[in-house]
Amino acid sequence: MATVGPLARIARLGSSICRNHRLSFNRSTQRRGIASCVDPSHGLTDEQKEFQKMAFDFATNEMAPHMSEWDQKEIFPVETMRKAAQLGFGGIYVQPEVGGSGLSRLDTSIIFEALSTGCVSTTAYISIHNMCAWMIDTFGNNEQRERFCPDLCLMDKFASYCLTEPGSGSDAASLLTTAQLKGDHYIVNGSKAFISGGGDTDVYIVMCRTGGKGPKGISCLVVEKGTPGLSFGKKEKKVGWNSQPTRAVIFEDCAVPVINRLGEEGQGFNMAMRGLNGGRINIASCSLGAAHASVQLARDHLLVRKQFGETLSNNQYLQFKLAEMATKLVASRLMVREAATALQENRSDAVSLCSMAKLFATDECFNICNDALQMHGGYGYLKDYAVQQFVRDIRVHQILEGTNEVMRMIISRNLLTES
Repeated sequence: MATVGPLARIARLGSSICRNHRLSFNRSTQRRGIASCVDPSHGLTDEQKEFQKMAFDFATNEMAPHMSEWDQKEIFPVETMRKAAQLGFGGIYVQPEVGGSGLSRLDTSIIFEALSTGCVSTTAYISIHNMCAWMIDTFGNNEQRERFCPDLCLMDKFASYCLTEPGSGSDAASLLTTAQLKGDHYIVNGSKAFISGGGDTDVYIVMCRTGGKGPKGISCLVVEKGTPGLSFGKKEKKVGWNSQPTRAVIFEDCAVPVINRLGEEGQGFNMAMRGLNGGRINIASCSLGAAHASVQLARDHLLVRKQFGETLSNNQYLQFKLAEMATKLVASRLMVREAATALQENRSDAVSLCSMAKLFATDECFNICNDALQMHGGYGYLKDYAVQQFVRDIRVHQILEGTNEVMRMIISRNLLTES
């Protein structure tokens, strides 16, 4: 398949980014440049800065103007995401020979952080879609890669990740969805819960039990929409992440061809965990984007809002609070980028660092966004102001891709078992 390199995709854009990108829909908010101490381009290569500019530009022009509408009307912005795919964002770390951009985990983090300044919810779904495409690219055979990846990278088709079940969340190895081999098909029965894109997407990466209890009995199947026996629950009503639908995915004697199994039987749990290591970096990166946007929104508000005869920017308590927010943002960013590099290099500390980065960044970035809302006072609680949506959209990041309590378990286990 003919592929277009990342630099050629950048050239398609035809114009440079406005660095003073708009981050809210408030007419009173003035456009201001990125303060140098929180500039996310520090330390990046020239090529990475170009990827970042392209993502910021897309966030500014194609996502931010619609963020509130997508949220309030619960719109899944398919055409906007397909525009993102034309820039290479549909398969960022998928190999070029099957249509991907072939970029690194660090490049991916940089892109997702920038995109999230325009809409966290949409970017988070794009990150899940990328993880699914990567899993097929990494664990699939050549026939599977050539069959699924090109359409996924172009976002002609969309993907969902199906691990969580009504009775197995943090304890993923206890999943009960079964897949019994009958001839050249698996007969799948069970259900998955909280599936992003469920019902609206085309390809489902499903972890199911083909063997005995525990992680070694789990395999991975690619289930295509339209397969008899595949159905979906009601669309969930959520606090945030409203630009992506969430439904239960239900299997009732669902016949899936054996040729749709990724890898061998019993390898599914390992695939799921490897996928989640990257997913934790991706979701932490989305939190960075929300926090970066919120710091700028808070700064802009402090500079224009007057109380007691002077702007809030002259209040020392708020100055100190803003300084703390900026410091936590930069610390989180450095931690996420270090973990992304460790994962790319397949280092022995990668799993722990990914868990640390997810724990620290999603907690601290939520606090940053929440503090930014507080600085806005009553205005921050209005849906006319973008800061409240950033708060709602990233709250779930402390829960999914492994709860932050599970992250603490992984980190402590590593500390206590290493000799």
